Amino acid sequence: MAADGDPRDDEVRRLVARCLKDDQAAVGELVARYNHQVFGLCFRMLGQRQDAEDVSQESFVRAIRGLPGWDSQRDFAPWLLAIAGNRCRTFLAARARRPRPTDAVDDLADGRPDAERASNLAEEVDLALTGVRYEYRQAFVLFHDQQLSYAQIAETMGCPLGTVKTWVHRARHELVERLRQRGVVAERGAVTEHGSALRRV
Repeated sequence: MAADGDPRDDEVRRLVARCLKDDQAAVGELVARYNHQVFGLCFRMLGQRQDAEDVSQESFVRAIRGLPGWDSQRDFAPWLLAIAGNRCRTFLAARARRPRPTDAVDDLADGRPDAERASNLAEEVDLALTGVRYEYRQAFVLFHDQQLSYAQIAETMGCPLGTVKTWVHRARHELVERLRQRGVVAERGAVTEHGSALRRV
């Protein structure tokens, strides 16, 4: 994550300025620059690759349209990830209203980790995260996967810094409890030994 005064901040501002002049090459560069972060967030929040790709694309479309409203004195990534997070929330709400598929083939084809076949901790973490409250999960993913600071997460999610710390803590607690219930870890501290799994996108 670029720090204050980092030359990469100026690069992004110049890129955005070009986008605002309808420079399509700049739009492509901006998308390529942040595609991994946005898709990573969407995939961890939605749990399905196709849905994540669709919502990522929609997030970029909305972000490009909203570029005139971005405050260039603030970090770009939290602003963009806030848009992606909101699109994920909207998508999940719509998904919850849809009838659940009854065909077993649909259940196997949705791209989510299989509860019976999850063979490593990364898959188990993905499974466990799907049951964690949305706000906790988003804060957790932004912290562990996207490597955002608590302050940046607070900006992204539009909430106080203390709330973010609480949500990340509660997400960890719920995640560990779910992993313990599934017999994946024997004790609370075990998950911290697998930081790569927690940070995997």
